[in-house]
Amino acid sequence: MEMNTRRSFFGKVAAMAAGLAGTTKLFAQQGVPAAPAPPVKLRHSPGNHIHDGIYYFSGTGSNDGYPKDDHVLVTDPFEKHVTRTMDALKKSLERNGCTMDSIIHLQVFLCLPLADSIPMPTGKARFDAHKAQYDALNKIYATYFTPGKMPSRACMALEWIPGDSLIEIVGSAVVVNPTANATA
Repeated sequence: MEMNTRRSFFGKVAAMAAGLAGTTKLFAQQGVPAAPAPPVKLRHSPGNHIHDGIYYFSGTGSNDGYPKDDHVLVTDPFEKHVTRTMDALKKSLERNGCTMDSIIHLQVFLCLPLADSIPMPTGKARFDAHKAQYDALNKIYATYFTPGKMPSRACMALEWIPGDSLIEIVGSAVVVNPTANATA
């Protein structure tokens, strides 16, 4: 019982000391406030922007940058999805002053086609289907980078990706040509 009383006493003393320290700061004279920092200019487009020399991009898929009448479908070959996604990514990077070799990191999302005409594999067959996509991705992906300059990458398999795409890429790149016309 005595121990609880001591703890209570020291707790109250600590609270009062903290309160007094805060009160002196609260009533202390404030100096002249510093001039506000200039607003940071961000170039925006849907999900993409440049901040402090880094271009952040999201949601680049196989139908991005293509007219509606030229969209691929989930039933089209996976390799076509990869090539179109990488081409769309390259164009987006170049419009924002970046190159494929200035990419810092990518997250690549893959999914199997969800269509009534294509049965969804299960068990080991599903794993094998994702592995086949991963292998096809790597074969095409490597052609877009200077040897030895591929960025760090994470690759994940998902159940579904919006926009009739079987692949989507998110990432960031260093802006190497800041005077480029940034439109995303």
